[in-house]
Amino acid sequence: MSGETKYIVLFDGVCNFCNAGVNRIITHDPKDRFRVAPLQSAIAVKLLEPFGIKAENLDSVALIENDKIYQRSTAALRIARRMSGAWPLLFVFIIVPPFLRDAVYDWVGRNRYKWWGKREACMVPTREIRQKFLATN
Repeated sequence: MSGETKYIVLFDGVCNFCNAGVNRIITHDPKDRFRVAPLQSAIAVKLLEPFGIKAENLDSVALIENDKIYQRSTAALRIARRMSGAWPLLFVFIIVPPFLRDAVYDWVGRNRYKWWGKREACMVPTREIRQKFLATN
């Protein structure tokens, strides 16, 4: 990665809704600032270690930005802020208290497999988007 700030997004690699979100991030990242990795990967375990978080205990999106970690709705809004198109407009919701935002986030999270389904394994990136993925061995 270059010297420019990169934003690392950790996501549930078997969740269809989460994979659609990652595809959206990749599509709306013309400045090539995002890197992604599934929570089920060894790199996610390593990246979460300094924060005292175990990947298997994390059930939300996580954003690592400037040596800080953000989770749940705060991570989602901070990601949207860096995307192209109308997505940055969602950042206005950061003014809503986190306990309210996270309640909605958690409700969607509890139902994501039921509504959008689940994969048997993490998605395998195509050659065109492979550079966006951190090593996932």
